[in-house]
Amino acid sequence: MHGIWKFEDLVAWQLAVKLQQLTDRYCDKPAIRRNFKFRDQLGDAAASAPRNIAEGFGRFYHPDFARFARIAKGSEVEVLNHFMHARDLRYLSEEEFAAGAHAARKALKAVNGLIRCLEATPRFGRR
Repeated sequence: MHGIWKFEDLVAWQLAVKLQQLTDRYCDKPAIRRNFKFRDQLGDAAASAPRNIAEGFGRFYHPDFARFARIAKGSEVEVLNHFMHARDLRYLSEEEFAAGAHAARKALKAVNGLIRCLEATPRFGRR
């Protein structure tokens, strides 16, 4: 993670934000907007990933950061699950679902790489 001075530089955070933005667009669809509980759960899961990556980055200690990155990963998997459910409910078309699933899997790949990096350097950071 040399050369990373702010959380906004992390690819995992950038892709989590893109997933959140796509999710926000989907949450504006009338069918999803009417299902308040579903919309709120989907929106919160999508917002959780970049929020946890940012918070973990602020910890400056790799084991702590890895814990927050794993929470972000769980939120991204939850978003993917919500997209599947939205497709089944016909809230999303097959094309919208495919775009959402692709964005979620791309974000998951990046956060998995971040977790591997953090776990490979557990003594890095201040404590």
